Order: sequence, then C-alpha cells, then structure tokens
Amino acid sequence: MQERFLCPQQQALPGILGGLGPLAHIEFEQRLLQQSFRRGASCDQEHPAWLLLSATPTPDRTQSLLGQGADCTPALVRSARLLETMGAGFLVITCNTAHAFHAAVQSQVSIPWLHMMDATAAYIAQNFSSIHQVGILATDGTVRSQLYTRSLLHHCLSPVLPALGSPLQQQVMNSIYHPDWGIKATGTWVSDIALEELNAAVDGLVEQGAELIIAGCTEISVGLARCRDLSVTWIDPLDVMAELTLDLAYGVRPVQSTLAA
Repeated sequence: MQERFLCPQQQALPGILGGLGPLAHIEFEQRLLQQSFRRGASCDQEHPAWLLLSATPTPDRTQSLLGQGADCTPALVRSARLLETMGAGFLVITCNTAHAFHAAVQSQVSIPWLHMMDATAAYIAQNFSSIHQVGILATDGTVRSQLYTRSLLHHCLSPVLPALGSPLQQQVMNSIYHPDWGIKATGTWVSDIALEELNAAVDGLVEQGAELIIAGCTEISVGLARCRDLSVTWIDPLDVMAELTLDLAYGVRPVQSTLAA
C-alpha cells in the first residue's frame, strides 16, 4: 500500500508527528520543502510524499516530565501507531522534549523514531570541527533529562546550559510559555518581547563560553529564525532533521542501518 503514495525515486514514507506545539510541524514541513527545492525539486511531483498527524491533544511534555501533568507516553504511542498503520516507514517527532520518552515509545512501535539530539550532535561534530563548547536553549524538561547533554558528550562536545531555576533559564521558559507573549501563546506571530528574551538568553550562553547555540525547542527554532544580529552561529535541529528525512526517504541512507549506527 505504501508504494501508492511514494513519489518517483522515493523509497520510504516519512511519518511526521506534529502539533507539539502547533507551529513545530509547520516549520519542519517548510524546511523539508526548502531542502527538497535545493536538491532540485521544481514541481509538485518532484517533492517527496509524507504523512502528517497534528496530535495537539498530547499532554505537555515538560509538565509530564516534571510530574506536573498527565503522562504523555500513551498519547505518543497512539499517534506513532496510527502513522505506522497509515504506512509510514519511519517517524519524525518535531518536539525536542518528547525525546525524553523515546525509549518508552520506541519499544511499543515497529517503525523507527529518528532521534533529533543524536542527529544534531553528529551534524555539529561533522561540520564544526573547531567548535568545542555548544550552548543549549531548551525547556526545563529537556534540560533536566539531559537529552542534548548526553548526545553532545558522546561526540566529545561540551554542553553549556543555563542552570535550572536560574534567571537565564527563566528567560528561555518565558519566551516559550508566557501566557501573554510567549511563542506558544501567540499563534503564527512572534512577539518582540519573546525575541528580546531569546536574544538575551543567547548572549548569556555566549558569556558562559558557548561557541555555537542549539535551538533545543521548536518554539526557539521559530524565534531564533526571526532574530537579527545574533552574537553567535546557531543550529536548528529542524534543518538537521529535514536533511536526514530526505536522505532516508530517497534511500541515500538506509533507515535501519542509519539508526543502528
């Protein structure tokens, strides 16, 4: 059945679990189209097919991790299984914090879930050989679960993070979650206050020695893409995942062997 949906030369059908938050998968799909265009696509039929599930009812991942809300694992499993049933050959989840539940979900799903942190750390190690100190802007849940920390250390890179509960980390959280001007609260518009807070957070990590910044939350990806004159280069995991997704979709890299590496 899957073959009916595939474009010419496409070998695997990506399944995108979005809606976490709602802007995340929209940004990711735009990156997929941009990268596909750069690879030569010039009409509808030359872009890859993919499946999308916007699973907005999924409980908040940070609150779930901190024990302040419902466990999001069952919802993630249900959504992943639905994409698998629809014919997806592999899974992309565009929420950084959701990867804290990667092992629990992967054990209950047959198709592989691409690991955003591992892919991003590998990308930095391969493309920024002179960089050693990597700053991470992320939610409390992502910071607490050390998702990027473990992946960066595996590649001999030193993570630089705001301390949990610090004013710098509170700036990051406010830019994402503030009920009036946080990126989750303002739809497709990003407030000037949120951008100012992100700029200040970037500067704070640079002062701590960061030579490169990872946008470790999709709302931060959205915000930093709109910031001007940042004091340091930043990496968007959404771009890294878009490249990997296209490679796997077209068989440049086999799904199973890539994930086993």
